[in-house]
Amino acid sequence: MSVHAYQKARNIIETPRSTEHRLMGQVTGEMIAAAAAGKSGVALAGCLHHNREVWSAFSSACAAPGNELPVALRGQIISIALWVDRHSSAVIGGRETIDALIDVNRSVMDGLAASNDAATAMAANA
Repeated sequence: MSVHAYQKARNIIETPRSTEHRLMGQVTGEMIAAAAAGKSGVALAGCLHHNREVWSAFSSACAAPGNELPVALRGQIISIALWVDRHSSAVIGGRETIDALIDVNRSVMDGLAASNDAATAMAANA
């Protein structure tokens, strides 16, 4: 089976939260691997840029008209995205470590996983 067929099958069964969880896992894994390799400062620019792109996409989606998330949650996500941008600059400048970014992403992943579990349980009981 081709890679395209696997991707098509995944897109059929994957929920938006599952997609977000998978994406956060990928970018967080990149940051963990870079930190484990002893990279710091400018050497982390690639994975930090990818993380910024993810958070920028989340922020843009929250600011878009028609977004159905609660207003307070949308505001919190936008606030985190702004913090991610500032903290990433501090990491590249050598003033901070990448650890806080990894921790935030892991917390978001935990929340997305819990949401997925709850949605799956509700669907199974319906």
